Amino acid sequence: MKKITVAVIGNPNTGKSTLINAIAGTRLQVGNWPGVTVEKKTALLQVEDLTINLVDLPGIYSLNPYTQEEIIARDFLIKEKPDLIIDVVDATNLERNLYLLLQLLELGIPVIMALNIFDEAKKKGYEININALENALGIKVVPTIATRGKGIKELLLAVKEVAENKDAYIPRALNYGKEIEEALKNLKIRLEKDYPQVLQRYPSRWLCLSLLEGDEAVLKETGLIHIKNLLEEIRRPLINTFNDDIDVILADARYGIAHGINKEVVRKKEKLEPDFTERLDKIVLNRFLGLPLFLVIMWIVFKIAFDFSGPFCDWVDGVISGEISKWASISLDALHSPEWLKSLIIDGIIGGVGAVLVFVPLIGIFMFMVTFLEGSGYLARAAFVMDRIMHSFGLHGRSFIPLVIGFGCNVPSIYATRVLETERDRKLTALLCPCMSCGARLPVYVLFAGAFFAKYGATVIWSLYILGIITAVVLGIILNKTFYKGMKPVFIMELPPYRMPTFKYLMIYTWEKLKHFLIKAGTFILAFSILVWVLLNIPYGAPKDQTALARIGKVISPVFAPLGFGNWEASSALFTGVVAKEIVVSTMAQIYGIQEEEEAQEKTTFGEDIKNILVSFGKAVKDGFTNLFTLKSGVFEAEEENGLKNKLQNAFTPLSAYAFMVFVLLYWPCMVFAFTLRAEFGSWRFLGQALLIYTIVPWIAAFIVYQGGRLLGLG
Repeated sequence: MKKITVAVIGNPNTGKSTLINAIAGTRLQVGNWPGVTVEKKTALLQVEDLTINLVDLPGIYSLNPYTQEEIIARDFLIKEKPDLIIDVVDATNLERNLYLLLQLLELGIPVIMALNIFDEAKKKGYEININALENALGIKVVPTIATRGKGIKELLLAVKEVAENKDAYIPRALNYGKEIEEALKNLKIRLEKDYPQVLQRYPSRWLCLSLLEGDEAVLKETGLIHIKNLLEEIRRPLINTFNDDIDVILADARYGIAHGINKEVVRKKEKLEPDFTERLDKIVLNRFLGLPLFLVIMWIVFKIAFDFSGPFCDWVDGVISGEISKWASISLDALHSPEWLKSLIIDGIIGGVGAVLVFVPLIGIFMFMVTFLEGSGYLARAAFVMDRIMHSFGLHGRSFIPLVIGFGCNVPSIYATRVLETERDRKLTALLCPCMSCGARLPVYVLFAGAFFAKYGATVIWSLYILGIITAVVLGIILNKTFYKGMKPVFIMELPPYRMPTFKYLMIYTWEKLKHFLIKAGTFILAFSILVWVLLNIPYGAPKDQTALARIGKVISPVFAPLGFGNWEASSALFTGVVAKEIVVSTMAQIYGIQEEEEAQEKTTFGEDIKNILVSFGKAVKDGFTNLFTLKSGVFEAEEENGLKNKLQNAFTPLSAYAFMVFVLLYWPCMVFAFTLRAEFGSWRFLGQALLIYTIVPWIAAFIVYQGGRLLGLG
């Protein structure tokens, strides 16, 4: 049985990820590339008697090693030498996509073009002659519509055909012009004579082109750094002929071929009227309507997510605090477990972790909505709309992309800063990412909004997200004028056409986002729930206000007194929340001991418990859809018997509760964020700067909210 390695590559916004998921589905394994934090996706497939190891390379525009993604892609193709490359090409932008494909052909590895988004190309009036395209490039071309799974079978069969006849599909060298080809020929002759061992290790045409361009990485890696004089001698006739830099000369040659092929194989019908994307962009990108529309869309996202998820959150809460706690208690009693072990498992683990898992439905639905906006093409427009605001502190709309990702989780938002070109832009953007409220903060918001602002919960939480954006703008202006001065960059960004994401696409990418939250619940939150229980039970049996955790809280509580929550309970929750924001809720659940105060439930059999779970789930589904079409507040409707919310109402006022939420919004995201920031930028000083900022800024913001509210008579 034959096994081959197939690399999948393509420009951003070509539907490469959708195509990969359509091919691999649940077989896709996610890890990291060695030595870096860029995500690596692989999958093993079986096509008849052929085993395919599919490797998804990062989305790039060229093989020139300027970004980390380009370096990873090029190193894999050169060093790992895959048997075949699938280049995913946007059929609506064929000419632009051909530049990368021409560079791939230089490697001498068989290439198959997946001509994706083929349906949209037809809608736009493009007629692409597939046979002519195959003849011009000397490769197989397979039209695909990844969102509908069309062309996937044909693509895999093409892979099998090429794998079985590899020699017949070795790419031919396309002619870059007499002068360039002469220079390449002369360089190859010199290398064959003096450095034959180097030519054996690398694709000869790619090597000669890279050396001709003066690629420093290739010169160092090949040990040919000393032949610069020879390269200058070979370049000189080219530079004199074209009167331009060598990299521009070679780029022009590739673009010229791309333009010629596109002109030969593509015909476009006369467009009688603007298409849907152009018509909608007149509204979405309008300089006056764009920003208000963005705010309205985000409010709708919050409203739908919170209203629909409410009954499901209540259902999870009921199952964890009811049946699961009951089963655990019965099992522990049957084993004659000591009281401390029962308390650890029921109050510490089930109570602590359960208090966070209650919000899984909310976070899942919120991520689903954000994934929909991302897949539809709207988030790219949001970055464009925000460009003017970003310019106020020396950044551009591209920096808004990492910030938007921060709404899901601040950790990948740090990785996303790699799309920025300068170190200054990357650092400034990274420092603003914690202002974007991640999903981990949602449980805290929902808990407090349900206790104090039940009727206006969605609006209150929406205001926190807007406050985070405003804080990022103000902080960005300050940093731009002090530590990170710089020129305002030009913003050029490709806007993908509007698309209706498929349900499969939405579920796959929602799960990828939600999985991060669940992993934290099973690791960090579980571990720290146990630690919090230990701190709350040292010495064992003592009143909670005399435990180790209470002593820690009392030491730091004076710092929070001017903010309206200077009690040891709130201080302790914020102390443990440095590790992960979800732990704020689990700590409060244990501090206020809501498990202990629940009334004894009537005895039921295991079968009756399962029936109750299923019946209550059916009611949650019904109530969730009902909430979408009524004025109910869904997840924020606090029931009278909710012990934790009642305890909070005794410890906070609405004003101090909002100040507490503002502090949670802006203080240090989590320990994983700290590790990521240090690893990504390699600077302890930069990490210390970020820690200082997100210790001072949240205190000032919460102080302004609480003391300002008191001055206005809102206390």
